[in-house]
Amino acid sequence: MKRNAVAMSMLLLAAMLFNAACGAGSGTGTTAAKNESGSQSAAENSGLDSSHPIKVAVAAPMTGDNSEYGIGFANAAKLMAKKWNEDGGCLGREVQIVEYDDKNSSEEATTIAQKIVSEKDEIAGVIGHFSSGVCMTAAPIYEENHVIEISPSASHPDYSSIGDYIFRNNTVISKEGGASVDIAVNDLGKKKIGIISIMTDWGTNTSGIIKGILEGMKDKGVELVAHEEVMEGSDDYSAAIAKLNDAGAEAVICCGMYNLVAPVAKQYKRVNPDIAIIAFSNAYSTQLLELGGDAVNGVCFPVIFFADSEEQSIKDYVDAYTKAYGAAPSALSSQAYDSVGMLLTAIQNVGDTDAEKVKDELYKLDYHGVTGDTKFDKTGDVDKAFVKVTIKDGKFVKMD
Repeated sequence: MKRNAVAMSMLLLAAMLFNAACGAGSGTGTTAAKNESGSQSAAENSGLDSSHPIKVAVAAPMTGDNSEYGIGFANAAKLMAKKWNEDGGCLGREVQIVEYDDKNSSEEATTIAQKIVSEKDEIAGVIGHFSSGVCMTAAPIYEENHVIEISPSASHPDYSSIGDYIFRNNTVISKEGGASVDIAVNDLGKKKIGIISIMTDWGTNTSGIIKGILEGMKDKGVELVAHEEVMEGSDDYSAAIAKLNDAGAEAVICCGMYNLVAPVAKQYKRVNPDIAIIAFSNAYSTQLLELGGDAVNGVCFPVIFFADSEEQSIKDYVDAYTKAYGAAPSALSSQAYDSVGMLLTAIQNVGDTDAEKVKDELYKLDYHGVTGDTKFDKTGDVDKAFVKVTIKDGKFVKMD
């Protein structure tokens, strides 16, 4: 058993302070909105049993600063539900997605988790939450009540160890951090590395990991020349950029989302057009292209999901998502898509929605999805290969 009562209590206390492992935000109030997509009405046309639907909760920020992530989760989940419903449902029953808006707030997440566990006989599992801090606040509630939670985005190393019912379909930040440094040093050939990070727990944690990796590469002539912390959502990063540039940075690793990477790229390239910028998968989105324009050409990322893959199943998924929602899916949305698929496959395999049986099946599952081959280890973590991506002429392409 992964669960440890003392550790869980300590994690719950720590999680209240750790509100942005993959983003930041706050909010008050609770909104639970039932899915009104075509996946609910599919039963009317396909003969599915809608009197006893299989309900999957999506708990994430649907409003507020990080709403695009929660909306992306919900959109992807609805698309997966639609796919199952068109193919006969799960156990012959209609799949329904139920949305909960946690506003990326630990307080909201606590309320939502308590609501979900009070209805656990109707909810087959939870996809969410978004940031690690919010996930780590809600996870002990789900674990205590034997409700499966699969986060498509939590990256804090301690999250999945909260319990046996807690899974993540995302790599831990140390692995992605290592991949980002690998791009800077080995692919781009840079030795003098700078870091710019947002002043959130995720930004602090991630920048600390990058520093540790760079420290271990001193014998290769790699050095950290400067680290600048900035407020998330600022419009002016010129002071931090000046310090990084004066320190001789050849490459800058941005520990933040697209709303950091885009303005940094714009402002830095006015000072040094040759600066190499490396970001994380949480910045890999169409919003980055729209906000950054020509300035984000050359930005590089390690990503698990690449929307322009030649694999037919990925092409079909991207086409369906784009047709339904008007833009290509992000990496994190795609991880939500596969998370729903894994949960439903486990239910189908055991022929039941019993949480203990489904949980045990998830640990055995080998799932080939749009984000690659997924198998949970004994802690509920996954280990996936990264694709190295850059932006060229306003489009995401694989690095040469």
